[in-house]
Amino acid sequence: MERRKFLKTSILLAGGAVLGSAHLFGKSTTFPSVVLIKNGNPAEMVRKALDMLGGISRFISKNDVVLLKPNISWDRAPEYAATSNPELMSEVIRLCYQAGAKNVIVLDNTCNEARRCYKNSTLEETARKAGADVRFVRDNHFSETPIPNGTALKSWPIHNAVFEANKIINMPILKHHGMSKVTIGFKNMMGLSGGNRGRLHLSFSQKIVDLNRVIVPQLTIVDAIRILKENGPQGGNLADVEKLDTIIAGTDRVLVDAWSAKIFGLDPNKIEYLRIAHEAGMGEMDTDKFKPTQFVFKS
Repeated sequence: MERRKFLKTSILLAGGAVLGSAHLFGKSTTFPSVVLIKNGNPAEMVRKALDMLGGISRFISKNDVVLLKPNISWDRAPEYAATSNPELMSEVIRLCYQAGAKNVIVLDNTCNEARRCYKNSTLEETARKAGADVRFVRDNHFSETPIPNGTALKSWPIHNAVFEANKIINMPILKHHGMSKVTIGFKNMMGLSGGNRGRLHLSFSQKIVDLNRVIVPQLTIVDAIRILKENGPQGGNLADVEKLDTIIAGTDRVLVDAWSAKIFGLDPNKIEYLRIAHEAGMGEMDTDKFKPTQFVFKS
C-alpha cells in the first residue's frame, strides 16, 4: 500500500516534467519526474540522475527492504545489451545501503536457464560483491495475487519478494522486442511474475499493464548505455548493439518509458501498453509537453 500511495502522489505532474514534493517531504522543493543523463560512465551517470531526482534518501530510508529488479533474463554477456549493465546496478545497490537499507534483493525469473543467465550476464557476481541478496527463483516463491481493476488479468502469480520489500527499484535495459516493439520498465516487471507466462502473450499489452497495477516501483532507472536495436529481446549479434551512454530515470514510470521509447526511435503514442497505462492513470506519456531535465557530462 505504501508503494501504491507513493505512485498515486508522484504522478501529479505540474508543468513540464516536474512534480511538487512539499506534501511528501515537508518542504517546498520540487524535483523532476524524469531526468536524462548522457556521456558519463554508468556509476557517475546514475549518481547524477539520483541527485537531480532529490537524492537516494528520497527513495530509500533506514531499514528498508529494497527489491531491485534488473533484466537478467538471457544467457548473454553484457556487451550484447540483452541484460542490464552490471556497473550501473552495482552503484545503485551501494547507494541503497549507504542510505540505510537493511537488505537489497536482486532476482529475475529468467527465460534462459537461470544459472547461466546469472553467471554470464555477470550480474550475479557483481550484485553479490556489492552486498546484495541475490536469489534464484523457484516455483514455490510465487503467490496467486488479486489484481484490483485488472482488465485482462484478475489475478496472477507474483513473486513473494514484491511483498517482502517495502521499496522497489526497476532497472530495465532499453531494447527491441518483437511483440511489444520495445521492452523497458513495464515489460521488465514480467520477470517478477510466475505461472504459464505464455498465457500473457494474448492481449499482451493489457496484461503487462495489469501486472504493473500490483507491482509498483518507486523509481525506474533505464539502462540505455548500450541498446539492442534489432533481434530483441535476446539478441546475440554485436552488430545489433548501439552505444548511447544514456540513462533515463524518474518517478513517473509511464513517462520514463515514453521518453525511452522516443530515444529508441519510436513514437510513444504508437506503443499500445503506454496508451493503456496512461489511460489507466498510471502516468503521463506526452513527450512534447513533459520534457526531461537533462545533464550531459563533458567528454
